[in-house]
Amino acid sequence: MSITGRYVASIDQGTASSRCFVFDDRARIVSVAQQEHRQHFPKPGWVEHHPEEIWRNVLLVARVALDKADLSANDLCALGIANQRETTVLWDARTGEPVHNAINWQDTRTDRLCRDLAREFGQEMFREKTGLPVSTYFSGPKIRWLLDHIPGLRERAEAGEVLFGTIDSWLIWNLCGVHVTDVTNASRTLLMNLHTLDWDPVLLEAIGVPQAMLPEIRASSEAYGEAGPPLAGVTVASALGDQHAALVGQTCFEAGDAKCTFGTGSFLVLNTGARPVTSQSGLLTTLAYKLGSAEPAYALEGSIAVTGALVQWFRDNIGLIGSAPEIETLALTVEDNGGCYFVPAFSGLFAPHWRSDARGVIAGLTGYIERGHLARAVLEATAWQTREVVDAMNADYGNPVSELRVDGGMTANNLLMQTLADVLDIPVMRPIVAETVSLGAAYTAGLAVGFWPDTASLQANWHKAAEWLPGMDGHLRDRGYRKWKKAVVRAVDWLDEDDEAIPVGVEPERSAGAFETRRATALSRRHPG
Repeated sequence: MSITGRYVASIDQGTASSRCFVFDDRARIVSVAQQEHRQHFPKPGWVEHHPEEIWRNVLLVARVALDKADLSANDLCALGIANQRETTVLWDARTGEPVHNAINWQDTRTDRLCRDLAREFGQEMFREKTGLPVSTYFSGPKIRWLLDHIPGLRERAEAGEVLFGTIDSWLIWNLCGVHVTDVTNASRTLLMNLHTLDWDPVLLEAIGVPQAMLPEIRASSEAYGEAGPPLAGVTVASALGDQHAALVGQTCFEAGDAKCTFGTGSFLVLNTGARPVTSQSGLLTTLAYKLGSAEPAYALEGSIAVTGALVQWFRDNIGLIGSAPEIETLALTVEDNGGCYFVPAFSGLFAPHWRSDARGVIAGLTGYIERGHLARAVLEATAWQTREVVDAMNADYGNPVSELRVDGGMTANNLLMQTLADVLDIPVMRPIVAETVSLGAAYTAGLAVGFWPDTASLQANWHKAAEWLPGMDGHLRDRGYRKWKKAVVRAVDWLDEDDEAIPVGVEPERSAGAFETRRATALSRRHPG
């Protein structure tokens, strides 16, 4: 394939926003644009996005990114897509109109369905075929819920009149008019066989999803088609779930390489090479990526539901800080957490526990605790949750993780990163280009069209920007971990069977005035008088 453009673009469609990046051949950011989208919370535990709003925002950020760099579509040789995974969209095959809001990966409405599936078919059947447990996290049960709750939808889906896709499929459909997904996104549905890399008829029958509505599964790095305006003529050449894209962006191409992305939630991925490693420790066995016709690479993943979202909650709901970066300043007003531990199980606990019945707790409260201790506990919650996942990976893989490459917004918090190195007792490193999700999508698209020749050329682009080395006394680390585990025990088994029967209405929208009131309160607390 001949290369006509000087740059590669990538769309990073995330949980909170859509972004477009333009990179040059040395992986330097030439331009970036971002647009947030609304979060919809119809009921407690329900989280939705509007698919058409996401699509409009993707078009917008693509235009803005090109305009800011005085570029046109002709300057791009390829476009890659990285996306929030598991989030489920169903749309009309003829009109392209969504039949319902997208059900977000955090949504827990399928909890009862998942329990029924696990009871009827057994977790082992799903784990053996998919590497995943039955959980509200994954797309298959979300599809089933929509088919069960929207009249006439199942019949239309069986006739191929309604299509399913994760966000990558939705975007590629709108960009190119083809119905495809890649192996990484397909591996997060509970519907794809991890060994055949195809939809599994036994799984489709068990969950109740018609094959006629499913996209074709393709490699992560290959040409899917040409885009329309504002990217007319640009080859759409990659799609990966965001955490798989980050693994590529961190150039973790060797077995044993590990990265962790710290965002709304946190996601630690360990490349296990050509063989899928079955987890016995509560991790997910998943695809790492598939580059063109090469054999796929597999990975172990630990998904943590709430990390950065806890800082946002601390800011917006509690009002003790006015902006997310201020939590580090507040935490540094004290020397430790004062014995306080925060388990942020807002929507249950993901890896390695997988307890949808858990809810958040603050343990160890005494009259001594003040705002600084709470801020420390909020940050340490991310570190301790990561420690649990790393321990599970070490047990499953057999070789301990020796260093951790990190990225995402929370890596700007030096106290958190030092705490992470301390509790893991390994070096933690952040690259110069911290936008590894977007970079990974660009890398895989560039590889597909020959913009970069091979993975070795990508590894040459990786440079360390910061490193944190462990310095915590081993006794303190062990004691802190022991207390953390005790706090986790207190978070699980909170929900009862009759909790779902409590009448709920539509959650009221939080007004801007209410937020400003909390913000003003927070500012007055920090600057009295």
